[in-house]
Amino acid sequence: MHRMVWEGGEPPEDQAPDARPLGAGDVEQALRLAALTRPGPFGPRTLELGDYFGYFDGTHLIAMAGERAHAGRLREISGICTHPDHQGRGFARRLTSKLVHRQACRGKLPFLHVLVENTAAIALYERLGFRARYQSLARVLSRRG
Repeated sequence: MHRMVWEGGEPPEDQAPDARPLGAGDVEQALRLAALTRPGPFGPRTLELGDYFGYFDGTHLIAMAGERAHAGRLREISGICTHPDHQGRGFARRLTSKLVHRQACRGKLPFLHVLVENTAAIALYERLGFRARYQSLARVLSRRG
């Protein structure tokens, strides 16, 4: 996977002022969206790790992104995903820009992880101002049966 770090200079304005903060009442929908889109590790308590925002179609969560790991000045943007029926409408771009803006205003340096094979996401993140800094091997372990 690539670790991409924000190098976009002046942070963009909040491009998702209409995105709704996600909380405990949104966990089930967030888990379903993550299971469908597979944005990386996402568990029942992931929304507690930082600020998460989403877009809804009526009462259905259709896109989300938020914050996860942090170390010193670095703050990870994570869980970026959009329901396949709603892709191509700029939700991921706007949510990611919102998080970059919020983090930069707090003096944090945004970064994110993306699978090397996810060329569409890499292209989006590069357009936003992220640059690949490291490539590492990721292994996902799970119990069988």
